[in-house]
Amino acid sequence: MIKAVLTIDDIPSKNTPAFVDFLRENEIPAIMFAWGENLEKFPVEAEYAVTNGIIIGNHSYSHPHFSEISPEECFDEIEKCEGLIDDLYKRTGIKRIYRPFRFPYGDKGGRNKDMIQKYLKEKGFHKVRDTEIPYPWWKEEGMDRDIDTFWTFDFEEYRIRPGSGFTAEDVRKKIDDPEPEYGAPLFSENGNHIIIIHAHDETEELAPGYYRDFLGYLLKNGVVFEKPEFVV
Repeated sequence: MIKAVLTIDDIPSKNTPAFVDFLRENEIPAIMFAWGENLEKFPVEAEYAVTNGIIIGNHSYSHPHFSEISPEECFDEIEKCEGLIDDLYKRTGIKRIYRPFRFPYGDKGGRNKDMIQKYLKEKGFHKVRDTEIPYPWWKEEGMDRDIDTFWTFDFEEYRIRPGSGFTAEDVRKKIDDPEPEYGAPLFSENGNHIIIIHAHDETEELAPGYYRDFLGYLLKNGVVFEKPEFVV
């Protein structure tokens, strides 16, 4: 059996409600990591996600590379997004229980990494339980100790852009690749994953229904999406 926790970055977007509907139709639980500026642009779409049972995580306010800004700027990015997420939950009347965090681009802050991890822990952010992830590099790189939510497999569908030469077919090839350049092979025996996909309207325009295509393919191949559990 291949198990996975699904995470979705950069919400909200215009396609977020349709994305949420697909998840509900297929009983797929998920964490959606919110980009603060997008919360301001698409408040109704964000409310739709929360009211339909999606856990909303913090993905910073302006989506910078954390290794390129000061620790104080890192904390401001996180806190500004936190305020917007708190307001979102208050508007919907739903209690906010879990507070996961994901770095933009997976950039953990470079030389400031330890300081930011300490901040996340002290501020009560929640770590996604990852004790069943079997890949040696996960522990070798300290992912099992970090508070933020990293991933074991990235669809990289955000690369589907005009002139990029990267297509939906390239995503499908990566899904089936037994030796991907980054991360772990998705269909490895007894695999256990944290998967990342993005809610981008630009991708929807170029590859309509891309999330249905890619996630549906995983379902057909026996991937079981599990409800995220957290270290509290």
